[in-house]
Amino acid sequence: MDIREMRYKKLEHPAIAGALFHPRADWQPPAAPAFDQEVEVAPGVKLPLRYHLGAVAQEAPTLLFFHGNGEVASDYDELGPRFNAAGINLVVAEYRGYGAAGGIPSVAAMISDARQMLPMVRTTLAEQGKSGRLGVMGRSLGSVPAIDLAVTAPAGEVEGLIIESGIAQTLPLLLGLGVDVQACGLDNEADGFCNLQKITLVEKPTYILHAQHDEIIPPGLAESLQAHCGAQSKEFQIVPGAGHNDIIERVGDLYFKALAGFCRKLGQKPRRKKMGVR
Repeated sequence: MDIREMRYKKLEHPAIAGALFHPRADWQPPAAPAFDQEVEVAPGVKLPLRYHLGAVAQEAPTLLFFHGNGEVASDYDELGPRFNAAGINLVVAEYRGYGAAGGIPSVAAMISDARQMLPMVRTTLAEQGKSGRLGVMGRSLGSVPAIDLAVTAPAGEVEGLIIESGIAQTLPLLLGLGVDVQACGLDNEADGFCNLQKITLVEKPTYILHAQHDEIIPPGLAESLQAHCGAQSKEFQIVPGAGHNDIIERVGDLYFKALAGFCRKLGQKPRRKKMGVR
């Protein structure tokens, strides 16, 4: 299977797309020092990126963040300064049809658009004097483009992966959302996101955090992501008492401290095991 050539055609079925995407045409202008940048991903289709760089040090790490379904980039305006206070630059990507973005959302577009955003993000960070490592982070549905970028980005372009409340398998998710997958022609996981297959190819430091009482994606599926992840440096954290959408509310600043601790590992090369002599 060639990851880059996947077309995700069966996920375009109206019943599936209707369950996966709930776009909100909601947009608030950024408050300085945050700023927006548009990326033209297709003729006439522009998607905004929102940068929260603040006064974070030049060498501080940056996270390119892909939000969950039902959210928009400006929902993270209050969290941006909290990322900055933890020493992390935050760039929030938008999906087609969400917020101020044009176009119609689809899985194929979400993945191809993320690939187009990455070089612009790196160029803009350099222009802003930000020289730190870049990681990708995906929450819920955002785990799909984040995992894909961690696998497909050119060498050295993405140096770590964070998954929050992420998707492991497509069929259990859709069944839980009430989709008749057989009627939609979805026969197996090879027709879906292929997150489990992709994450086996991830060699970069990886951090997976999931809620204990996630009502949409059971923690056991998050454990599958951890088990399949190909990275030598990987961490798995279950957040006690939390649900799919309230991890930050449950743990507060510990959330940002944990992410900052992980971000210090971005760019680290896997350690080779020493061979002992017997």
